[in-house]
Amino acid sequence: MLKNILRSCLDGYTMTEQEAQEVMDEIMTGQATASQIASLLTLMRFRGETVDEMTGFARSMQAHSIRIKTDDFTVVDTCGTGGDELSTFNISTASAIVLSALGVRVAKHGNRAVSSKSGSADVLEELQVPTQHTKEEARKSLVNSNLCFLFAPLYHQSMKHAVTPRKEIGFRTIFNLLGPLTNPAGAKHQLLGVYNHDFAKKMADTLIRLGTTRTLLVTGGEGLDELSITTESKVIEVNGTEKKIYTISPEDVGLKRGALEDIQVKTPSESAALIQQIFKGEANESATGIVAFNSAAALYAVKEVSSIAEGVEIVQKAIQTGVVYKHYQSIQEARQHA
Repeated sequence: MLKNILRSCLDGYTMTEQEAQEVMDEIMTGQATASQIASLLTLMRFRGETVDEMTGFARSMQAHSIRIKTDDFTVVDTCGTGGDELSTFNISTASAIVLSALGVRVAKHGNRAVSSKSGSADVLEELQVPTQHTKEEARKSLVNSNLCFLFAPLYHQSMKHAVTPRKEIGFRTIFNLLGPLTNPAGAKHQLLGVYNHDFAKKMADTLIRLGTTRTLLVTGGEGLDELSITTESKVIEVNGTEKKIYTISPEDVGLKRGALEDIQVKTPSESAALIQQIFKGEANESATGIVAFNSAAALYAVKEVSSIAEGVEIVQKAIQTGVVYKHYQSIQEARQHA
């Protein structure tokens, strides 16, 4: 099938959702060659991926992934696309730990560094936060610590067939957008960072088809795949099948604008050190502010607060009173006694 689709795509053809799902099934089951995969990804990136294609690909990925049972409680994810190339510390990972300290269950989907200085898995190792190796361990951690880390290659093992062509072509593809849409715990609440607002629009329409309760897709004005502390950010809020788009600034939620250089790092160890300073209440205002901003947005996404501004106050208080740092220490201790 893939050969025929490639010929059609050369002439500008876009796949239906069903065709895209069948093509992705071929990729996931190892029936497609590396050359075919690379050709398809290149053609799609050149002409632009459609919502039909993203939805079909995502459905196939979900069908071939290892899933975690979370039907009995609410789960949120703070996953981003990466790819903003701004060398910021691991903001979404820090936010995940903050949320878990506030009693929100977080199934953090992530990977090692691909296009960034430090991936989620890299910084969690530096922070001595346990990462789970089986779906049973992940669920147990979610129940006991309100936090589990879903290492993408473990849960999307069928993606191994696309690893080599993705590396060899070296540019962002549809796969960069699919990871955040295919959380193995089936999170229906998300804070989803996207480095490009146009891509965020397509991802929002895809999420509406896949099913979500409330998801915020956020793009910083400087191209950050987080809510920005230095400028305005664009937000696409998806509530079920409804969506609205708006702009938000740090001042709108009671925060001061910060400086980009205050949140940039060069290594996973630098990222971890800054995150620890934030949890202790000893970090610079920009770093603490951006974690408070994004954690608050996730609290709003999971319907724990009625506004992001309300969430900011709650997060700031949890950091100032030591609640976050104590919870972080408890997670470390759980690893040592495991």
